[in-house]
Amino acid sequence: MVMPLHVVVVIREDPLKTHRAVEGLRIALGLSAGESPVTVILLNGAPALLEPDRDDIVDGEILERHLPVLKELQVPFVMVAGASAGFSVDPQFKTRDESPENIGTLIRSADRVLVF
Repeated sequence: MVMPLHVVVVIREDPLKTHRAVEGLRIALGLSAGESPVTVILLNGAPALLEPDRDDIVDGEILERHLPVLKELQVPFVMVAGASAGFSVDPQFKTRDESPENIGTLIRSADRVLVF
């Protein structure tokens, strides 16, 4: 029996400036529908993807279609400890804060890492 691979999607792009952040989330959703567990790490301005007010996000209309499914699947989102204080993250998402060191360990322990 083959063990599923753990996939980490790192989103470090600012969703207010580029479409890459939403694209990373769209790909994370697609991967989470499979057998492999997926964790999304939100760095820099990326936690804005999970805020209730997303009017200024590039490709926000695409994001709006995918967020309900990410909530339902309880895809885990990881942010740098203290970063969530700067954002109004929707509490319905499964989020947790981690130290930069723990985030590095999470990335190193993953079988596959995609960076956006």
